[in-house]
Amino acid sequence: MSESRREERPLISVLMAVYAPRMDWLRRQLESLETQTYPHLRLYICCDASPAEEFAAVEALAGECIRSFPVTVENAPENLGSNGVFAYLTARAEGEYFAYCDQDDEWLPEKLAVLRETMERERALLVCSDMSIIDGDGNEIARSITDIRRHHVFRSGDGLWDTLWYANFASGCALLVRADEARRALPFNPYMYYDHYLAFCCAVRGRVISLPDALLRHREHGGNQSSLLRGVTDRESYYRLRVEQKRQAVTWLAEHFLEPPELAALLSEGKAWMDARSAYARGDRFAGKTLWRSRRFGRRSAALELLLPYLPESVLRMTLTLARKNRI
Repeated sequence: MSESRREERPLISVLMAVYAPRMDWLRRQLESLETQTYPHLRLYICCDASPAEEFAAVEALAGECIRSFPVTVENAPENLGSNGVFAYLTARAEGEYFAYCDQDDEWLPEKLAVLRETMERERALLVCSDMSIIDGDGNEIARSITDIRRHHVFRSGDGLWDTLWYANFASGCALLVRADEARRALPFNPYMYYDHYLAFCCAVRGRVISLPDALLRHREHGGNQSSLLRGVTDRESYYRLRVEQKRQAVTWLAEHFLEPPELAALLSEGKAWMDARSAYARGDRFAGKTLWRSRRFGRRSAALELLLPYLPESVLRMTLTLARKNRI
């Protein structure tokens, strides 16, 4: 395609956060970006305060693998975490669309073209796809994210904030978002993963669409930041990561989203539910009444947390193991 025809297409900027990468996995990801069929791309890579030698290796590999479109490689002066790096890139990147990128997945060649075509056809602010799952050796272990996360439910349409305030289905590596909407979402909610927060913000303002097609191969391994129940090993870690952090996230939303009135009312009710979960975890048994009355927000969470103070450690560990294995 000629340069003039390529420039006629809106620019999709791919935003990649890199931290202590395995270089063979990073190579596979970069090679999959190079084979994208969408013709007008730019890649922004930000290393999260990498040592000089590692940064130089990432920069060299990007230059070797990416030949069809511009690439910018930066090194953050301090550790920002994945949310911080993606916020930094969101504020700096050019383009009409943003696609967020992990350092160890493999994208199908048509991924960005299909997402952009769907976004325009559906007049959506954000579009996401399904993904197949591979292991560290690149072997497929699941055809869909729903095969390993039984409660992952894709949704499409308007007004999806009614569930997205609490439960996310749009994985960052599988989404395309209008750049102006992503910039409008800054600063990101510091207590939510960036993809969850972007999906919520887009749902407040317009349409969010999910595709059943698996448009990338997502690598699941021990270092995944958002792996199911990551870091939860006992009561204390469950309360800290699954109760208190979510309470802070919903509190932040309730303070920042006061319109429309029905959303504000939902967030206020949701905050009361989260406050009750937190209070019950700290020993206030009277809060259990509110926790159970609001169980429509999360029946499994409500049932588990009402029983949690009384479960033997062995039963709790077995329950967490079954949850990680997608059995409950």
